[in-house]
Amino acid sequence: MQDYLEAAVRDVLTAPEARVDDQVGYAALLLAISGALDEADRLVTQWQARTERPVDALAADPVRARAWAMLFEARGVRPDWAEGLPPLDLGAEERAHTAALRRPVSDLDGVLPPGLVAEVVKHVAPSRPDRVRTALAEADLALWASLAGPRPDVAALAATRALAPALVAGADPLGLRDWAPSCAGALIAALHERYPPDLGTWPDLVAEILRLRGAEPAAGPLLRRRATLPPPASEAAIRSAELRLGVELPADHRDFLRTCDGLPADVVFPRLLGTADLRAENGVVVLSEPAGLLLSAGHVVEVDPVLGTTVHASFRAALVKHAALLAQAS
Repeated sequence: MQDYLEAAVRDVLTAPEARVDDQVGYAALLLAISGALDEADRLVTQWQARTERPVDALAADPVRARAWAMLFEARGVRPDWAEGLPPLDLGAEERAHTAALRRPVSDLDGVLPPGLVAEVVKHVAPSRPDRVRTALAEADLALWASLAGPRPDVAALAATRALAPALVAGADPLGLRDWAPSCAGALIAALHERYPPDLGTWPDLVAEILRLRGAEPAAGPLLRRRATLPPPASEAAIRSAELRLGVELPADHRDFLRTCDGLPADVVFPRLLGTADLRAENGVVVLSEPAGLLLSAGHVVEVDPVLGTTVHASFRAALVKHAALLAQAS
């Protein structure tokens, strides 16, 4: 599936928005039929947050809408992101889906208007059963998986009511469960690159980091969110730190300290030091503990034992990247 994922990431980064919706909708169903329901939810939630498009754009055709409805029924719950999807009559949807699966196909399907196909196929392209759809109609999950091809019709699979409970329970017919987190992560990273969040002022940025850490709800007045930030450093404390360090801090780092005098660590970032804890070693100012974020010759440098060294355009750029990593992990 590596070729598929590379193409999907490329589309999310560069294709028209309708294609982005299509790729995310397909990927979310692919994750769901692999038993990776949490990863599917995470991908759709991040797509919603980044694009602000209505969720029914992910289920623009009847089969995808039917697929999600069957998965929700088997799961026993509709996730929060699905509130925008209209409820369906599952009995009627099941009958329609079964009829579609059992309908013979012809090479002329999709080429001629439906009204002409019935007459023409008798002479030049007779109808025949489709083995992939027949496998679904007979609820034969193993046969479907063996016939699925490089881009399986996951919507038709998930929309098969008899099979949805097995999928939700983790049947994983394509053997993709272990691959699901990297798939979701790659697509979420692409969404964040294409639709970077507008994090506004320093209080907005710090409040967003706290929200992503789980310290604040997603909604609520901005003033209430700002009120929970760590206390700011005074101008006297900032100037005292600069005199002690022997350097003038960058303007954006001073603005950060005026917003909050340091931040605790979280799962993807070290503790950001406040004015009292900033220290200089061999002309390099240590901005974090452990010492992964440094100020050297006017540059903000991030040292990661796994990913190596990154030079950020500014202290704020480092925290914007941090917020993006938190969002991808949420």
